[in-house]
Amino acid sequence: MKFNKRSSRIAVLAAVLCLSVGAVCAAAGEPASLDADTVEYDMSSGVVTANGYVLMKQGASSVAGDRAVYNTKTQEGVVEGNVIAVRDDMRVTCARIATDGQEHMLATGGVVATQLDRTFTGEQIDYYPNQNKYILVENGGVMTSNEGTFSASRLEGWMDEKHFIGTGDAHLISPPKDLEAGGDRVDYYGQENGKAVLTGNAWAIQDNNSMHSNRLTIYLAPNGETTVK
Repeated sequence: MKFNKRSSRIAVLAAVLCLSVGAVCAAAGEPASLDADTVEYDMSSGVVTANGYVLMKQGASSVAGDRAVYNTKTQEGVVEGNVIAVRDDMRVTCARIATDGQEHMLATGGVVATQLDRTFTGEQIDYYPNQNKYILVENGGVMTSNEGTFSASRLEGWMDEKHFIGTGDAHLISPPKDLEAGGDRVDYYGQENGKAVLTGNAWAIQDNNSMHSNRLTIYLAPNGETTVK
């Protein structure tokens, strides 16, 4: 079956495609809508395809792109081309988003993911919204916030807990605290009484003072002061 733009607001297909990007769209049961130049549904294969200025909305969440494909039998879905996805306080732009229907989103191609004051950039980012908003930047990435930048060969974090881990050439820069630090691994805890634990070739520089150790713990006071152990 093929639908033109005028008839593409099909509630069932809209819900199906929104569920195909379940890691981005809201929970099932929310009103859903789909706009596109063309929508095709192959009943035998279970594949739904939307092309041209695709916009899917469900509740307060939305996904836009040039093309969207979903297989109702395998529950696998893809949105490609100038993708913009919004769910809750997370906004993602990239070249492609894929999902396996298990509340897992894989964004690839110049990914920029923003949540509140934090922005993650990388070529590939995995996102699990129902696992304390777990995010994984597997092949090198950068996190920026009003506190500074945090980069590593591998970044991961639980955004609800404000706990982030950088592994491999981990590097932390905080201009407000006049602090630069790094090591083989950095565990960053961004709660009110936050701290950064650096292990493996750890080093830190603050106020022109430098420290080196196999393990450094930096306590980050809310007033901008830091204490190192």
